Amino acid sequence: MHYIDGFVAAVPTHKRQEYLEHARQADTLLKECGALGAVECWGDDVPDGKLTSFPLAVQRKPDETVVLSWITWPSRAVRDAGMKKFMADPRTQNMQMPFDGKRMIYGGFEVIYTL
Repeated sequence: MHYIDGFVAAVPTHKRQEYLEHARQADTLLKECGALGAVECWGDDVPDGKLTSFPLAVQRKPDETVVLSWITWPSRAVRDAGMKKFMADPRTQNMQMPFDGKRMIYGGFEVIYTL
């Protein structure tokens, strides 16, 4: 089964286009490094929670929007090698994230079921 890298971040709402351009650049490079594909989602129904929620998790500010992204890889081994290659690529050295990366949540997930 595939392997997924998942990301949740808070992006300044006025930087939607800048975020999309950044994502297209990064995702294209990730595909060159072995990713099968990537999905970028702009939140439009992401409610605040009392104990837990996407906005709480990323400490969303009033002028920010929650984004959800994932990258699909053939396997964990391909992902590990691909991410190493991605991080070493000179094109990533000048990439500026249009959001606060310290509040981004990310992790790798083994796919155990698909429908």
